[in-house]
Amino acid sequence: MQKYGKTLKDGRIFPIFYNFAVKINEIMRYYEVKFSVSAPEELFQDVCDVLAAMAGDVGFETFEETFGGLTGYIQQDVFHEESIQQILSHMPFDDVQIGFCVEGAEDRDWNEQWEQKGFEPISVGEHLIIHDGRHVPYPVPGKLLIEIDAKLAFGTGNHQTTRLMADALMALPLDNCSVLDCGTGTGILAILSLLRGARNAVGYDIDEWSVANARHNAVLNGVEQRFTSVLGDSNVIESFNQSFDVVTANINRNVLLSDLPRFIQAMAPKAILLLSGFYREDIPLLRAKAESQGLTYVCEQYEAGWGCLKFQRNN
Repeated sequence: MQKYGKTLKDGRIFPIFYNFAVKINEIMRYYEVKFSVSAPEELFQDVCDVLAAMAGDVGFETFEETFGGLTGYIQQDVFHEESIQQILSHMPFDDVQIGFCVEGAEDRDWNEQWEQKGFEPISVGEHLIIHDGRHVPYPVPGKLLIEIDAKLAFGTGNHQTTRLMADALMALPLDNCSVLDCGTGTGILAILSLLRGARNAVGYDIDEWSVANARHNAVLNGVEQRFTSVLGDSNVIESFNQSFDVVTANINRNVLLSDLPRFIQAMAPKAILLLSGFYREDIPLLRAKAESQGLTYVCEQYEAGWGCLKFQRNN
């Protein structure tokens, strides 16, 4: 999860913290906390992301985005209503109202449920299928198959932004390219690049579980010898001591705006930058920032209100 979290959409349960990755051998008792968010449309997603990040700091382990806000889950023995009140009093937004109610959640082994459920194969464009080890499709001539064991990391193709980025990568000539994947999650974009002929790929993420999961998925797809997974934020880019032909970043708008100069520093001449993780209405802001940094706008794509931008470095 990147700063303030990956975008949570379409009712997808998304565990976000490393301590939740530890195998729970007994059923824990949880509270279900329903947060109602009243905010301007352009702020709604940012409010939910910040709320999830701050709630995670006081013990919440997983979130589900609902139509009007978030539902969070926290073990009953670490729940304190005062902590939630303090979070809400420190939310860095004006003209936003957040309420909450607390209910006992159904007893279940949340970690086991996440690991056992898996996901159905996902088609991206005409030539890519993403699947997990529990739902292996028959090989289809002309289609590339990628196996992703999602564990607790973001990036299976269920979300529109992942599909947009994967589709954009499928359209690029990647033979012998070097690829940098910022906020790698499951490593899916780096792995896709390697399967399509990239020479090497580096992915970084601030979440320890994502870094380990990305390495695991590289092994599943037979590209581990050409993939490096690194723990850290965009500051680690300086330590790579190389430039990249393709840079991908599927994070959120605010992080993209903040980290864009570092992405550009990592780009080789004529390199391609692919961005997603934002709404379509955010495109003018992101495009203006990228062009002010010397990048050339190439094109944009959309799916269900989400956007993807492609830029090129000129020198």
